[in-house]
Amino acid sequence: STLLFFLFPGTDVGVSGGSARKENAAVTHIIAQPSLLTTPEPWHLLVTQTPAKEKAKEGETVVLNCHFNSPRRPSLTDLMVKWYKEDEKGRMDLLENNVTVLPNNSRFFMSGDLSQGDASLVILNVTTSDHGIYFCEVTLPHRKPVTGDGTKLRIRRALGLFGIEESIGTIIGVVAAGIGGIVVLIIVLTPQLRRCILCMRQGSHQ
Repeated sequence: STLLFFLFPGTDVGVSGGSARKENAAVTHIIAQPSLLTTPEPWHLLVTQTPAKEKAKEGETVVLNCHFNSPRRPSLTDLMVKWYKEDEKGRMDLLENNVTVLPNNSRFFMSGDLSQGDASLVILNVTTSDHGIYFCEVTLPHRKPVTGDGTKLRIRRALGLFGIEESIGTIIGVVAAGIGGIVVLIIVLTPQLRRCILCMRQGSHQ
């Protein structure tokens, strides 16, 4: 019969099939242990804001959706929701610890049911100054805050002329296009006007 020799760090040379099987079993156990460390985090939190873009006109009520979910049901007493807005002026906090932080301002408040994972924001009587990107941030007990991808809000301004309502950007575009059209007409018609004037002068001399 043939004898097989197995050498393991810190062990004597094995000369029997039985001892080799024991050593192999031990090695297999050690290799399998790291896979236990990749267990998914039970408190993994996902915050979703939909849609990515929202439009409204002055005076309307806007609801910005924010939903969160977690494999484990968090305690509502320790759950913290924060909303803030970013625009060309910088960042402004709107809600913190589930309540508004703006002084003398009740236009912003949370309308969702936190027990159902709904942390949506309501804005009453929107104005053009409310434009910007709104972010929903949720913090679970003893965990880092998780923020949604944001919702960009655009406000349309009412002109009060024949009921026309357009965004500020559209108004500027229409005016610029009109001015450009007038300039083109002047350039095109100028040579013809000159010809007409010359014809009239020649006719008067005759």
